[in-house]
Amino acid sequence: MTVIKQEDFIQSIFDAFQFISYYHPKDYIQALYKAYQKEENPAAKDAMAQILVNSRMCAEGHRPICQDTGIATVFLKVGMDVQWDAEMSVQEMVNEGVRRAYTYPDNKLRASVLADPAGKRQNTKDNTPAVVHMEIMKGDKVEVTCAAKGGGSENKTKVAMLNPSDNIVDWVLKTVPQMGAGWCPPGILGIGIGGTPEKAVLMAKESLMSHIDIQELKEKADSGAELSTTEALRLELYKK
Repeated sequence: MTVIKQEDFIQSIFDAFQFISYYHPKDYIQALYKAYQKEENPAAKDAMAQILVNSRMCAEGHRPICQDTGIATVFLKVGMDVQWDAEMSVQEMVNEGVRRAYTYPDNKLRASVLADPAGKRQNTKDNTPAVVHMEIMKGDKVEVTCAAKGGGSENKTKVAMLNPSDNIVDWVLKTVPQMGAGWCPPGILGIGIGGTPEKAVLMAKESLMSHIDIQELKEKADSGAELSTTEALRLELYKK
């Protein structure tokens, strides 16, 4: 049985949010560079170059990649055989880790979360409370995935309950151009299909945590390998 100590868990949350504030994932950088090499529009190519340069500067200087350091979102997969050595609840521990990360003197992050959002709308000053999604799994480990979700991307979230005869690709192609420029390009589309509305939105958000492998998938298709339904759908969206 694994014992998870309160301070260790809080420190992990703190470390993760500080880390992702100034480091892009490697797969994102590689995908953006490939897109930069293929881009023919001068303005778009210049914008990609600026993003790549900015990414390197932030990694070297340990400063935020973007001024919008997001709503703290945490996905937890908790093993059934885990034992907690803690006085605080899981939500309280996550909030404490976020509080420390966003108020860290050496790299303060922007606090965006409001208390009483339908009322006085006062900033909580430390970006708490965090949004926590927890799933109970087999095993004796706790898997933690942290995301700092910027408000621009959150505002562009779309959900629709399609009829069985509706085409998913057609809906995406119609919806994306209507989003406008309020999100920060280049964007990554996260799409959740199935279940109830809240389940679909959660799946869409979780999909954004996946490895960016569209070029690898394209190579797989070009080799003649058999694709799953999801893989074929992703490639169709990519090409269109």
